[in-house]
Amino acid sequence: MEQTRTRILIAAMKLIRENGYASTRVDDLCAEAGVTKGAFFHHFKSKEEMATEAAQFFSSYADKLFESAPFQQIKDPYLRLMGYIDFRESLLQGEAPAYTCLLGTMVQEVHLSHPALRESCQSHIWSHAETLIPTIEAALKDRMIVGILPLELALFTQATLQGAFILAKASQSPEPAQASVRHLRRYLEQLFNP
Repeated sequence: MEQTRTRILIAAMKLIRENGYASTRVDDLCAEAGVTKGAFFHHFKSKEEMATEAAQFFSSYADKLFESAPFQQIKDPYLRLMGYIDFRESLLQGEAPAYTCLLGTMVQEVHLSHPALRESCQSHIWSHAETLIPTIEAALKDRMIVGILPLELALFTQATLQGAFILAKASQSPEPAQASVRHLRRYLEQLFNP
């Protein structure tokens, strides 16, 4: 039972990142997951409910990925923040659907048409940004830098990353995204090393 639900959510992560929310039909999800339409509606009342759960599923997957990433072992908070940025750049490989954000993909499309789904995506994007706050706060304190709000800087990193994903999709290449992340790194270097 739970395996069927998981297969549908994995299919959603793949297809929505490839085709967008509106263009991904329930039939497409069922075919990708290898389940019947009846099985889909046994687990989810609607496509929107499934997408909301897919946002949570994706967020949990991302949390595990970042919690176990090598940069987490770096003691110095500034270097740990730089390690996070370097790790993000290292993920920008291959085809865009493999490394772009499900949350950003959906929220761009549904921010007016599906308020509950928008709120779910916003919550998970903010939640990921908030994981950076302790590192940013410690780095600011260590470097005696004042006047920077950690949440704003954390959200700025997410805005840059989401924009980088858009550039990658538009150009069908990770190169503009990689360049954007390198510029983000340079900005942070200057901010923390005035």
